[in-house]
Amino acid sequence: MEKADFPIRKIIHIDMDAFYASVEQRDRPELKGKPVIVGGSPNGRGVVATCSYEARKFGVHSAMPSSRAARLCPNGIFVKPRFDAYKKASQQIRDIFFEYTDLVEPLSLDEAYMDVTENHKGIPSATLIAKKIKEQIRETTGLTASAGIGHNKFLAKVASDLDKPNGLTLIPPDKAAAFLEELDIAKFWGVGKATLKKMHALGIRTGADLKIWSELDLAKAFGKSGRYYYNIVRGIDHRKVKTHRIRKSYGKERTFSDDMADMDWIREFLSDLSGQIATGMQKIQAAGKTVTLKVRYKNFDTITRSASLPNFTNDKEDIFNTVLGLMEETEIGIREVRLLGISLSNLNLDEEFIYEQLEIPFEARKVDS
Repeated sequence: MEKADFPIRKIIHIDMDAFYASVEQRDRPELKGKPVIVGGSPNGRGVVATCSYEARKFGVHSAMPSSRAARLCPNGIFVKPRFDAYKKASQQIRDIFFEYTDLVEPLSLDEAYMDVTENHKGIPSATLIAKKIKEQIRETTGLTASAGIGHNKFLAKVASDLDKPNGLTLIPPDKAAAFLEELDIAKFWGVGKATLKKMHALGIRTGADLKIWSELDLAKAFGKSGRYYYNIVRGIDHRKVKTHRIRKSYGKERTFSDDMADMDWIREFLSDLSGQIATGMQKIQAAGKTVTLKVRYKNFDTITRSASLPNFTNDKEDIFNTVLGLMEETEIGIREVRLLGISLSNLNLDEEFIYEQLEIPFEARKVDS
């Protein structure tokens, strides 16, 4: 378990299910339910990038020579990768992550860690956040993701692999020790094929088997990795979720418990929100040129309207007056609204402020309605 001087975190690991193959099946309905293999030609020296779960049943896996994949799965449908399509879907997914936290560490196009200990929406349950993210990914992209939740990165990563596809697994802090002792050593993240073979030869087949080894003995058997194995079987992983994302906007939003139609109340709310944006920007000594108003109506239709100013600003009146103009481009007052948000983008952040973690509950973007 974690040492007392390290805080318990709420970490989510999101891993898309057979990402490239799932995008292909989404975009080409005739491929649904078929063994799709994304990668090079089986007639050459191609390699499998990924494959659908239908193909995995035949033993096909990533990094396998395409020729071998064709022998294992004679009915496999080989598809050339379309990285533009995968990058587009990945960006949509990443935008969803940033609605909840700025502490996002992408590992690849289809995988990322999130620290939601403190999050933009003030949701105390990491499991609930993971459920909402999975739902949003499905609604936005038509794809499924598996999620793991733990109090550190190692546990979250292990958890996300346990129930694929479309799974969600929580490892609570008070259950971690027993869980890891019972876990097959092959499921420990960081134990590769060569290490697994060596561990089996040493009689290490479960976490309990690994746990009886001293740190010194593990170091003798596995070198520098020995300490890593000693720690992870005890649920110890102090690595932080690292993000180097440059903040491109600063914003806040609120979902109302009741749908709102009172224009006086709405103007007062947006005035107060403009003040919060101005104060936050002033604290980080930054300003922006583009103001965006986000509106979600009663029926969940969501739009954004943006306007660019001639100069950088972090002044409440500048922001609010611009928002009032943007309101005229919406149906506020005609249709009831359930969410309103304001963001300031096109920022003048200097290098010293680039990595400031801002409380930004949404990423503004222009949407045609």
